[in-house]
Amino acid sequence: MTMNKDRRFAEKVALVTGGGDGIGRAIAVEFANGGASVVVAGRTEAKLKETVQLIESAGGKGLAVSCDVRKENEVKTALQITKETFGRLDIAVNNAGVDEKSSPSAEQSTAEWERVIDTNVHGTFLCTKYEVPLLLEHGGGSIVNISSGAGVIGVKGQSAYVTSKHAIIGFTKSVALDDVDKGIRVNAVAPGMTETDMMMKRATGGKAENIAKAKSLAPIGRFAKPEEIAKAVTWLCSGDASYLIGATIVVDGGQTVP
Repeated sequence: MTMNKDRRFAEKVALVTGGGDGIGRAIAVEFANGGASVVVAGRTEAKLKETVQLIESAGGKGLAVSCDVRKENEVKTALQITKETFGRLDIAVNNAGVDEKSSPSAEQSTAEWERVIDTNVHGTFLCTKYEVPLLLEHGGGSIVNISSGAGVIGVKGQSAYVTSKHAIIGFTKSVALDDVDKGIRVNAVAPGMTETDMMMKRATGGKAENIAKAKSLAPIGRFAKPEEIAKAVTWLCSGDASYLIGATIVVDGGQTVP
C-alpha cells in the first residue's frame, strides 16, 4: 500500500532567504516535499543552485535569486522576480543572517556591530516590507522570521548577535498585528544549536572537545538537525497553526528552559 505524499503546500509559493545552505536549505526542501514552488534567495549563486536541485529532486519547482538582504533594491527585485515567475507569494521565511566575531562589547568594532545588525535586523525589515504587499494580492499568507535561542537569553561576547535576534522577536510581535485582519500571520522560530557550518565554526571551532561541551548545554544532549528546525517552520506556515499570531517557537532541545 502506498502512503499519500504530504501535499499541504500544493499550489503554494514560498520564498526562503538565506536558502543556500544550512537551515534555509532544509526549510526550502521541506516546503518542496509538501508540494510548494520555492524561491531561494541569497548571496552565493552556486549554493542556491544546489538547493534548487534538491527542491526539484523533492518534486517541487525551484528558483534561485541572487539577493543581499541589506540592499533594498535587491530585495525589491527578488520579490518582483518571484511574482513574474510564479504569479504570487503565499509564504515567506526570513532566514538570512550572520553571526559575529566574539568579543566583549567594549572591544567590538562599530563596523562589526553594524554588519550584524544591518543583515539580521534591517534585512528582515526590508524583506517583510516587500513581502507583505505580494502576500496581500492573494488574500494573505504566512511569514516566519528566524530568530535564535540567543534571542531569548544573553550570550557572553555576542552582544550584536544577541541584540539582533532579540530584535527579530520584537519585530515579529509588532508586525504580526499589522495585517492579521487581512489574512497575514507572522510568527518566529528560534533555533538552538543546529548542525550547520555557521554554528560549528562559531560555537565549536570544529574541535571535538568543544563540540561535546556545546552538545551538553542542551538537556537533550545533541545538536538539532536542520530538518528539525524546518519542520517547525513549515508547521507554522500550515493550516494547523492558523491561530498562532506573533508567537515565537523555541526549538533548542530544552537549553533555554528556566
